[in-house]
Amino acid sequence: MQIKCLGIESTAHTFGAGVVSFNGEDKFEILSSQKACYFEKEGIRPTLAAQHHTQKAPETIKVALKEADMKMTDIDIIAYSIGPGMTPCLIVGSTAAKILALKHKKPLVAVNHCVAHIDIAKEMTECKEAFVAVFVSGGNSQILSKTEGRYRIFGETQDIAVGNAIDKFARSVDLGFPGGPVVEKLAKDGKYIGLPYSVKGCDFSFAGIETQAERTLKTNRIEDVCYSMQEVMFSAICESAERVLGHLKLKTLVLCGGVARNKTLQEKLKIMTSERDAKVFCVPGEYAGDNGAMIAITGIKNYLKKINCFDKKDIRKTAVIPKIRIDQ
Repeated sequence: MQIKCLGIESTAHTFGAGVVSFNGEDKFEILSSQKACYFEKEGIRPTLAAQHHTQKAPETIKVALKEADMKMTDIDIIAYSIGPGMTPCLIVGSTAAKILALKHKKPLVAVNHCVAHIDIAKEMTECKEAFVAVFVSGGNSQILSKTEGRYRIFGETQDIAVGNAIDKFARSVDLGFPGGPVVEKLAKDGKYIGLPYSVKGCDFSFAGIETQAERTLKTNRIEDVCYSMQEVMFSAICESAERVLGHLKLKTLVLCGGVARNKTLQEKLKIMTSERDAKVFCVPGEYAGDNGAMIAITGIKNYLKKINCFDKKDIRKTAVIPKIRIDQ
């Protein structure tokens, strides 16, 4: 049984559309992945981002289908991100998915955005064992694992996510948005200076680090501040991930989310896992950020398990859940 799914992602600055095929056994094949991104120097403005997504949605979906060499009649199911995310942006994606599902008489599947990030990392790597997931992005920083068929959060940020902390710092010193790539580049020429380090059990805190980093700029080079921010925040994430690996007695780590592209974080996790005789799998860079293909992969999984699936009579009842958690 082969299933082809069109996935639609629109939780924040990205409107993504992707087509994924599943061969009925264990092989997911990404046939296309298109995206349109909204960036402002000041960060994401939800209403303006939603306007951008509304304008870009038809063409993005059209190109994704063309790249996959398919028409809507070839698609079996349509999946969309139900949350977490920004309400105006989520509504654009869900509306597009509903319209297509009703027009073409296709089943509609709702997907948890966070689960999708983990699923694409697992399916696009060689990970075949039980694992601990390090999910790091603009809005999320969590250490998770699946127990009894459900993802459980073992550690997470108590204030601001690592991606948002870096972006907030970058905006404060006019480095633009998104700030991650610029901060990573500057950090290569930096050296360590002291910044607050906060790990409580398996949870961590980044707000104080970001605030102190801004203050420290008055007396230190920006390269040194960028280097130190990364060192402190990524070390906290590694400490938490190591504790969870030990607690669950697992030997496999999966790194996913937009911040997973950062080479410094990847290297730190590789060192930590090698010292524990464990291994780490990093999501491919092109699928680290928000994208439609990840929604399609989880959409297929949900469809097969009959989770959050809606037919024609139920579609109009569906809604977005901006603050849904992965363990819900």
